[in-house]
Amino acid sequence: MIPDHILDELLQRAFREDIGSGDLTSQYVVPSTARGEGRLLAKEEGLLAGLEIAASAFRFLDQGVECDCLLSDGSLLKPGCEVMKVSGPLQSLLTSERTALNLLQRLSGIATLTALWVKEIEGYRAKLADTRKTTPGLRLPEKYAVRVGGAVNHRFALDGGILIKDNHITAAGGIAEAVRAARENAPYTLRIEVEVTCLQELEEALEAKADIIMLDNMSTEHMARAVELTAGQALLEASGNIILERLREVAATGVDFISCGALTHSSRALDFSFLLNS
Repeated sequence: MIPDHILDELLQRAFREDIGSGDLTSQYVVPSTARGEGRLLAKEEGLLAGLEIAASAFRFLDQGVECDCLLSDGSLLKPGCEVMKVSGPLQSLLTSERTALNLLQRLSGIATLTALWVKEIEGYRAKLADTRKTTPGLRLPEKYAVRVGGAVNHRFALDGGILIKDNHITAAGGIAEAVRAARENAPYTLRIEVEVTCLQELEEALEAKADIIMLDNMSTEHMARAVELTAGQALLEASGNIILERLREVAATGVDFISCGALTHSSRALDFSFLLNS
């Protein structure tokens, strides 16, 4: 899940952005002593992710708020499905609802899209992975939602591994030079991944003994040939121009991983509502 200190920082920023100097409507319209109960409802089909994060958002401003999570992350949702009951001071509930819903709908949307893509490659060896193309400040929860959807995480940050891309190769003077520099300077426990765009570069990366080779924007025919040429010497990751319509044919080439930024940067939010009990 998300470490408490990171979630606290996230919620502080989110509420500072949403509340400003104060929730004027709730302060002027709702008595400060009023208490009540409400329900979070799913408004469409999908996969639930981020429910405990939403509960933390409801409680963040007022520890007197109580949340009863009726489902768990990974649950299948239907329209009208009740996912959480919330009770406490009404001003606090109303001030918190948008931030809680924003996080829940964003993460559930990512999990829903990811699950759709994972299902598409069932039966193949390839694992679906995310990228660092995440919303600034929301990387950990978004990558958590990817896992809920059944995929795996790539690097969480630049300190999560060595990935030598085109600009690194240019700066270092070539693939062999870049891999050699990484080997000489990095701890031996780190795996080295290299991005290649053609079969000639693949052969250079294999000669340099890269641990993982990213096949960037290659045709499926070249990916299949890359699998043959590599013959298990390195792990192969397909990336670039990965869309749902060609996902199965990419998986069928025999690559080990398929990484796709669309899981996080192009997912549609899943619709939820919060209704107070009358």
